[in-house]
Amino acid sequence: MIAIIDYEIGNLGSVLKALKYLKVPVTLTMDYQEIKEAAGIILPGVGAFGEGMENLRSLKLEKLIKEEIAKGKPLLGICLGMQLLFTTSEEDRGITGLNLIAGRVKKFNPDKVGKVPHIGWNQVELVKDDSLFKKLGKEDFYFVHSYYVEPENKEVILGKTVYGSHEFVSVVKQNNIWGIQCHPEKSSRVGLQVLKNFSEVVYDGGYSSN
Repeated sequence: MIAIIDYEIGNLGSVLKALKYLKVPVTLTMDYQEIKEAAGIILPGVGAFGEGMENLRSLKLEKLIKEEIAKGKPLLGICLGMQLLFTTSEEDRGITGLNLIAGRVKKFNPDKVGKVPHIGWNQVELVKDDSLFKKLGKEDFYFVHSYYVEPENKEVILGKTVYGSHEFVSVVKQNNIWGIQCHPEKSSRVGLQVLKNFSEVVYDGGYSSN
């Protein structure tokens, strides 16, 4: 079973629906035991950085997520869920993220990109091969965001996207943690392939709920 973390934020249901369409065993949950027993974790979300972290903390899920990641359990952060993996954000200064990946979240400069938020289809160009993008090349995905991540360690960068005259990091990987800024659940065939690939990483990688 893959656990989608329910931390009372937007866009959780569409990820659940996409995985069920793929016939991947999945549950939307905030239950400690279900998360502990899950073979993998997905942290999606649409909304504000501060609200996301406050919800995770009020539900006492921050420590649990970190403990499960430390055990080697695969985690995929999607959109806001990717940003929450980082240390801080310009969106809500003074609120610390999960700090699983060192770095900060910054707001797009309209002078460089034009319209903010960045909405629509755009290309993800991989800088490294990875199992998350198996059977995919340079593909267009659907984005909706005003902020982007800036990792301290450039080695975690897996993919980049150009918006206006600005190139930003759109995919990261650090050990058993993946983050993707676009919405695979809204990206048709290519997005479903990413979710399928993550499920295969979870199960074929030897991770088990037992």
